[in-house]
Amino acid sequence: MLTFGTDGVRGEFGIELTESYAANLAEVAAKVLQCKKVVIGRDTRESGSALEKAIAEALIRIGVEVQLMGVAPTPAIAFAARKHNVAAIAITASHNLYKDNGIKIFAAGGLKLSDDQQTSIEREMIARDTAVHDGAASNSQIVDEISPGGEKLVAETLNLRSELLQQYCDWIVGLAPRDAFKNLHVALDCANGAFSYVAPEVFSKLGATVTTVNATPNGQNINLQCGATHPSSLIEVVKNVGAHFGVAFDGDGDRLIAVDDKGQIVDGDHLLAISALDMKTQGTLRGNKVVVTVMTNIGFHKAMKNVGIEVLTTPVGDRSILLALEEHSLSLGGEQSGHIIYRDFATTGDGLLAAIKLGAFVEESKKSLSEIAVRAMTSFPQVLINLRVAKRVESVDSIFKAEIAAAEKTLGDSGRVLVRASGTEPMVRVMVEAPQQEVAEQVAATLADAISARLG
Repeated sequence: MLTFGTDGVRGEFGIELTESYAANLAEVAAKVLQCKKVVIGRDTRESGSALEKAIAEALIRIGVEVQLMGVAPTPAIAFAARKHNVAAIAITASHNLYKDNGIKIFAAGGLKLSDDQQTSIEREMIARDTAVHDGAASNSQIVDEISPGGEKLVAETLNLRSELLQQYCDWIVGLAPRDAFKNLHVALDCANGAFSYVAPEVFSKLGATVTTVNATPNGQNINLQCGATHPSSLIEVVKNVGAHFGVAFDGDGDRLIAVDDKGQIVDGDHLLAISALDMKTQGTLRGNKVVVTVMTNIGFHKAMKNVGIEVLTTPVGDRSILLALEEHSLSLGGEQSGHIIYRDFATTGDGLLAAIKLGAFVEESKKSLSEIAVRAMTSFPQVLINLRVAKRVESVDSIFKAEIAAAEKTLGDSGRVLVRASGTEPMVRVMVEAPQQEVAEQVAATLADAISARLG
């Protein structure tokens, strides 16, 4: 049975993530969260519509009102939940390729699930799974009992541009003055994902000249050598068209990576540093603190220390960031991968919101993004190795305690080591930072070899 990772559940469609599992998860979540109404949206992968139908029918069967957004970015789904104070489900596997899919659940108001809520849902799912194996019920019996008219309701509400999605677009356009970007040329890589039909329109409405790539989803090309995890094509586009900057989203739109006017990558750490410095100046950085994750570069910590901003560190994932923002009543958090949460505006990472704020800052400062980024912070050389392992593991710290200690001894106080198991895939991530690139590479390679030899 799938379990919650860093952000919802995720697995290969039809094998790990089936329609019956999705239906049962939605039903259990609705009961645990006591939902009366649920908004459902999905990204552009081909399995999304089947999962959407299964989830909607299961919820209708137990008397939950369902409103479908069709293809919609995760932040737009969370926005709808927040605006209308309802729960929501996003059907997406984020940056993964099309064969995978996943389910992200938002409680009423668009908030990510708490640890207690996740535990309650998992406990009930295990109980149901046990009941099935004991012969008390079958998955088909559980999900096939559709309330009268359920299938018709689902068919009638499927559309690519729902009223809820339009509300999100109108809201985000309204965050900037009319024609605010009339002097900007922006390149967008939409990852053939959920922002393909939204982001270009929003930037155009704000007056920008827009060059768009990877915005023709076919169900199988989401994140395929494009988007936030593969910004190389965007780099070439920015340089070829002379854009002021470029933005690459991931498949569901909750993160972004930018490319400056010189074709250099501006990652989430730099984007967060730019926002933190700007918000401190504007007096909107609540508590004079910013929330980051364990993956955040040492250079970010040093840059914030230099200007008197305190940094709070959480585990990986924008759910962890949001929980810390809520707990400490703070306004800004993010991570290197490009999840940026502006808590006064959103309850999840929002790639388009972050892109709009970046564009506004570039326009107002009258400086190039390359100049802005280098002033915000200087990154330490960082090496990240993603190792595929035989099966998903919960923790690796205790297994490789001696190897990690040896690596830390090599680096001393001038670098750091982080080894962690992925929360969603059978993968171990090795991250090493050091003042010199070659040192980081050597230490990371040694650790990776040790892990592969034992877990490979």
